Amino acid sequence: MLRSVGQTALERAALERVRTGDEQAFQEAIDPYRRELLAHCYRMLGSLTDAEDMLQETLLAAWRGLPRFEGRSSLRSWLYRIATNTCLNAIRSTSRRPPVEPTPPFQPPEPTQRDEITWLQPYPDSLLEGIADTEPGPEARYSQREAISLAFVAGLQRMPPRQAATVLLRDVLGFGTDEVAAMLKTSQTAVKGTLQRGRAALEKSWSDAEHPSPRSAAESDLAQRFADAYVAADIDRVLNLLTDDAWLSMPPAPHQYHGRAAVRSFLQASFAFREDREVYLLPGRANDQPAFASYLSDQEESIARPAGLFVLTLAADHIHAMTRFHRDDLYSRLGFPDLITTNR
Repeated sequence: MLRSVGQTALERAALERVRTGDEQAFQEAIDPYRRELLAHCYRMLGSLTDAEDMLQETLLAAWRGLPRFEGRSSLRSWLYRIATNTCLNAIRSTSRRPPVEPTPPFQPPEPTQRDEITWLQPYPDSLLEGIADTEPGPEARYSQREAISLAFVAGLQRMPPRQAATVLLRDVLGFGTDEVAAMLKTSQTAVKGTLQRGRAALEKSWSDAEHPSPRSAAESDLAQRFADAYVAADIDRVLNLLTDDAWLSMPPAPHQYHGRAAVRSFLQASFAFREDREVYLLPGRANDQPAFASYLSDQEESIARPAGLFVLTLAADHIHAMTRFHRDDLYSRLGFPDLITTNR
């Protein structure tokens, strides 16, 4: 018999049916956790594409192993154990091979630095719907949505994988030290030490500085002012919206530009490449932040083609970071069309 510790009545009923090979019962049991598990895999890997693959691996492993699940923990914590270790195994097996660096259509200025996290991808806000944003426990430090921001996820990518996993399990999901130790097959003492180092590393690369509330009028106004200035190719107006230490990055290209002067040099080259073509920005959201899909008009046809996905990181009443993803294949995932019709 499955033990009922940590399980709901619905889970117990579904799990008993699963033991008989009922696939529908399996779907009923895991469906409440699909989206939060996908978000967890994304935080671990930084890539939506990889996260979706690892979610499927997780659910396959759960289906195969569920008849042996004894119920000593809740189904949710058991699924997180599988998902976390599936991601850790994937990272070890691939050694995080970077994607192919795209060839820019113009000669960019020398970057301030080259970032190693070129696999970073945006995460559609639509996939956050249905994930409970209540505090998962007294151990949690961050909400589910707060911990999906690009800066937070990028900070996790710069940590050793088990360190990132420990921070996520303890500070985002709120699992106890004993639970995390069991999930990672280590001691509680090791978890405490790893967590301390992880928190220190995260503080160096991620800041929870004051920023407009998501979907607030202040956030919308700042995003719209950026869009207007960018479409008009008005460099000064764009720069006036940035913090002094703003960053511009563009995965999977490794180029990063730090500070207004460096960002200006890139925008000058980028805007010059437009020539007389029109740029269009369609608003959206990713990583619980303002996002835009940019399109550049075609010189021969009455269409505009993808020219990069922007996600803005805001700080108070300015923009602290602009992340421009050169991934045309992700447009539809964020709800944007592959091309748009123009009036030329």
